[in-house]
Amino acid sequence: MMFADINCDMGESFGLYTLGNDAAIMPFISQANIACGFHGSDPNHMAATVALANEYGVSVGAHVSFPDLVGFGRREMKMERDELRNIILYQIGALTGFLKESGSELSHIKPHGALYGMAARHEHIAEAVADAAAIYGVPVMGLSGTLHETVYRARGIEFLAEFFADLEYGDDGSLIITRDHGTVDPALAARRSLQAVVEGTLVTVGGCLLPVTAGTVCVHSDTPNAAEVASAVRRALSSDGEWMHDQP
Repeated sequence: MMFADINCDMGESFGLYTLGNDAAIMPFISQANIACGFHGSDPNHMAATVALANEYGVSVGAHVSFPDLVGFGRREMKMERDELRNIILYQIGALTGFLKESGSELSHIKPHGALYGMAARHEHIAEAVADAAAIYGVPVMGLSGTLHETVYRARGIEFLAEFFADLEYGDDGSLIITRDHGTVDPALAARRSLQAVVEGTLVTVGGCLLPVTAGTVCVHSDTPNAAEVASAVRRALSSDGEWMHDQP
């Protein structure tokens, strides 16, 4: 029997600016990665997204970033390990206040954007993420076959291997991350996700077939048709195995 979570980066609106439709997506996912104020979100949006996740029984993780609100956390930055660890801890601390208020607990950590990409390639970045995760004793989401997996596992931190339903992969297995997400064909995203979860493979932009581990599948909230994509992915994964959460 195959199992897979569906996760989404959420709570990324800021002030009067709205990004994504969290309310439409939440019914289809099992893990919400909530922005902590450094690439998106603010106290009001964090509180509202935690409450929405609790309403649907969705677990909440901290979606931590470089301090790059203007660039939405998608610009690389040079930082020493200790400084980055402190920045990550600061963000998690903000989110855990709202979780404590709601009676729920932190489920996991997921780096965002450039931090995610750099942690996959640079050991001191991955170690900084691991330093923060070790304090809270929670798993970290990342890409299988990269420093995400090797560093976190070596530190005794549970690793959640992630597949991206709405992003392309390069022929070297790396994610192709752009500053803007276009509309994604829900049926294609669903097929990709099912292939990754069941067969353990993905097809790159160049047509290469590569191995992949997919314990959780990500749909981005800023993909224009994210709710449709999440719904299609859920239907595909549920048809092959037992869905992990009893949601509508």
